[in-house]
Amino acid sequence: MMVRVSAFDSYEQVCASHRWEVPEHYNLAADVCDRHAPDALAIVHEDFRGNVREVRWGELQETSCRIAHVLAAHGVGRGDRVAMLLPAVPETAAAFFAVWKLGAILLSMSVLYGDEGIRHRVSDSQAKLVLTDAANLGRIDPGLVEHVLVLDDDLIASGAPSFECVDTLAEDPAQLYYTSGTTGLAKGILHAHRYLLAHEEFVYCHDVQPGERFHGMGEWAWAAGICPLLGPWRSGAVQLVYQREGGFDPGRQLDFLSRHRASNVFATPTAIRSMMAIADAGSRYPCSFRVVCSAGEPLNPEAIRWFREQYGVTVLDYYGLSESYPLCGNYPFMEVREGSMGRPLPGWDVQILDEDEQPVGVGERGEICLRARSNPHYPLGYWNRPDDSVEVFGGEWFHTKDAARMDADGYVWYEGRADDVIISAGYRIGPFEVESACLEHPAVAEAAAVASPDERRGFVVKAFVIPAAGYEPSEALAEEIKAFVREHLSAYAYPRRIEFVTSLPKTLTGKIRRIELRERELR
Repeated sequence: MMVRVSAFDSYEQVCASHRWEVPEHYNLAADVCDRHAPDALAIVHEDFRGNVREVRWGELQETSCRIAHVLAAHGVGRGDRVAMLLPAVPETAAAFFAVWKLGAILLSMSVLYGDEGIRHRVSDSQAKLVLTDAANLGRIDPGLVEHVLVLDDDLIASGAPSFECVDTLAEDPAQLYYTSGTTGLAKGILHAHRYLLAHEEFVYCHDVQPGERFHGMGEWAWAAGICPLLGPWRSGAVQLVYQREGGFDPGRQLDFLSRHRASNVFATPTAIRSMMAIADAGSRYPCSFRVVCSAGEPLNPEAIRWFREQYGVTVLDYYGLSESYPLCGNYPFMEVREGSMGRPLPGWDVQILDEDEQPVGVGERGEICLRARSNPHYPLGYWNRPDDSVEVFGGEWFHTKDAARMDADGYVWYEGRADDVIISAGYRIGPFEVESACLEHPAVAEAAAVASPDERRGFVVKAFVIPAAGYEPSEALAEEIKAFVREHLSAYAYPRRIEFVTSLPKTLTGKIRRIELRERELR
């Protein structure tokens, strides 16, 4: 087992020595992909059938060049959006690099999205081209985009094996992530190439070492999936990629990590809580863990203790959002206080503020806020939403809308959301989108979606539904509505619980008072 190595002795030392170094010219593909020796191992990939494939950097580099030629031949250039609906295979990673080599903007979509979720993202981003596979081709509406291409061996072979990466500024746009809020459909967050330079959790939290085997459990459609792919690669790690089919299986996941000797892992709280159902996990699936980190939602102390008992490793929790992350983290060189998100990342000006943007007292509840433009991760703005961009990102502070308190030693303790966004299994789910999807069903007259406590996922979506005239509440109708929303919205954002009601609490102006429903669920 690799012994943990850290260049730092204390949190104070790390902060004192930290400096941001952002070059004027910077390209994600050039930095993450092209920097490696062609014969160095890049990926160990295993699919759900157990087929294992090793991919070296030379193959990824050539494949990315070939795909870049194909995209360019279809008119993709600087600033164009390329949407992808692809599984976690090496060719998908190569396609990411191809987009950045062209100076275009990547939008990677989850195969868990429903058809309406896909349609909204393709349409809203004004994607020039969609890259998908044969299995998902039928889910793309060709009327929304100029080109729909299937990423297969024939397409890759049609491109030339070398391509000169365009010269991009660090400030040029590179990545679109869509995030859900309390109102309206999901909004695109536009990040510049420089954003990856701020993901120093792989230096300070994960302590990634060259050549070690890293595995990230996040899906390649969110920052918590793509950054744990790119960040460790920058530090020379080998990526272990497990291509799942269907839901998360804790036994198969641990078996994969055991057989491939993963030493550094990014997990999710939901995944760890699922593993806790395996009483003899440590002996049944012996692992070579050196560092294990977690993010996406608060990690409860019971899960931390279970993992330590099974594997002798204390899970390091860190925190952030698609707009900017990680803001806070735990580190190998610092005492871990179970249940805390740790302390602010070096170079990140994070404070707990009141409604007037003034610091609250030690131990008092406030909002986690980040000083605007204080690090390279700060977004360029919301896609095609200038007013929203100014409102959210234009002031002195970025407001996370997460409540927390900070103790006397600077540790941050999560206290819940300050708005109606639902965090379930690490996914940010906007109640408006769930409610809108429910209302598309003819049996639903009104609907309100809130977070409902769940032992494994932390919270799940619950919908309070007023049936339309002519429909009677029943378990069968509830299941029908769940399936309908799952198909139209996504496989993670549908209401797992439905309660039929005769009325919903509202304000004098007719807005649903979700806070009353949330409080009812917490009783």
